[in-house]
Amino acid sequence: MGELVGYMRVSKADGSQTLDLQRDALIAAGVNPAMIYQDFASGKKDDRAGLENCLKAVRPGDTLTVWKLDRLGRDLRHLVTTVDDLSRRDIGFRVLSGQTPIDTGSAQGKLMFGIFASLAEFERELIRERTIAGLRSARARGRVGGRKPTMTSAKVRLAQASMGKQGTVVADLCTELKISRQTLYRHVSPTGDLRPDGMRVLGITEIELPALTRKLS
Repeated sequence: MGELVGYMRVSKADGSQTLDLQRDALIAAGVNPAMIYQDFASGKKDDRAGLENCLKAVRPGDTLTVWKLDRLGRDLRHLVTTVDDLSRRDIGFRVLSGQTPIDTGSAQGKLMFGIFASLAEFERELIRERTIAGLRSARARGRVGGRKPTMTSAKVRLAQASMGKQGTVVADLCTELKISRQTLYRHVSPTGDLRPDGMRVLGITEIELPALTRKLS
């Protein structure tokens, strides 16, 4: 049989300045004081060392125990993901009080675990669908990777100078500028001439271009 591992958290935001109430409840539930982890941080704060150490300490067969459900997750998504991860690792979960007491040792608790797992799967599927839709939309607009490439005036100048030289390796230049080949050619021609998108980045009109070309040469 596994161990009971406790986690508790307080923050100034919710007015709970002391851990005594949570600690007493966890010990009364059978948690060894040496197996209780704690944080003094907001529930929305990402870097909670106590929770990270707690999640690393629990092993298959153990039961993670908290005073209330809101002590664990920084938001609903994080809560669902954390509980789903516990389920996948064969770790039990117990909430001692609040409107939603949970104990995976009971039929109701197992049902709640199943609901959390379903919500996590639903969230993963939504993220997958949004990502695919975003990539398709980006490709339809001529973008690569779903994110609009950033082309600055400095990058245009460097691309213009590099493309005008013999021996320039386009792939290496794109890597250096952190842009796609398509983005490069949309701004600068293979001979180093500015294209409309490149002129827009530099704030140059077609009337000004001949004079600028003579100056650069």
